[in-house]
Amino acid sequence: MTGTVNFDPVKMISMSLYEASIRVKHECPYRAISERHPDLTIREWPLSDCQVLEITSETTPTDELRDDIDQLGTVLHESKNDNGYHVVTQSCLCSLEQSIIDRFEKHNCLYQSPTIYRQGWEHYTVVAFDSEDIRKLLGNLRSDREIELLSKTSISEKQIPHSMLAPANQLFENITDRQLAALQLALECGYYEQPRKTSLRDLADQTAVARSTYEEHLRKAENKLLTNAGQFLRLVTATSTDDPLQVEEARRTERAAD
Repeated sequence: MTGTVNFDPVKMISMSLYEASIRVKHECPYRAISERHPDLTIREWPLSDCQVLEITSETTPTDELRDDIDQLGTVLHESKNDNGYHVVTQSCLCSLEQSIIDRFEKHNCLYQSPTIYRQGWEHYTVVAFDSEDIRKLLGNLRSDREIELLSKTSISEKQIPHSMLAPANQLFENITDRQLAALQLALECGYYEQPRKTSLRDLADQTAVARSTYEEHLRKAENKLLTNAGQFLRLVTATSTDDPLQVEEARRTERAAD
């Protein structure tokens, strides 16, 4: 989604914020499914043109539930074990209810994904600079829908959710589809695990491109991802006075030697 709230990340780090958790009833296929299947939990992450849904249940899925899930979109992953039933889908049926997101923004409240659907309710988390903004938002929402405030807490600068600072679309900005595919293959095959479970040659052999081409896609993806993440990394560490690698001490020693 494209928010219009003008939050200054540097300002966010320097002051306390307020976090509120609310639940709302709104007509949406995801909410309706959660109402029909009370033991189900749906988590929705919005992307630029679709949603990714993580659907979990502690019980064995019924035929009715499988049919409902099939109606949501493309199933990307499905598993069933002692821990329950787990499905990941890509869907375009029901984006975040734009009217409520617009209201969040108009009241200077920042929406935090995912939206959680459980037992017929939509659960949202918002963050604001001022508790008064949250109070006014709740009053506005109660004017035309069923809503409950579940919690409202003050969060310190060191508790600011990192997801506020690093929207996924910005982390993957300017990375091409081939570069993303190369990165995903390497991640899934254990290339980044210690010790590594695969090699560049083995990864390239799974594709239709030469090893040098695959490696170029992978290195460019890594470089762009780390470059994009760099601005958020600096924000996350800005309030910390720790120096676990003793960088400053090494620099002082070097300057003294000069």
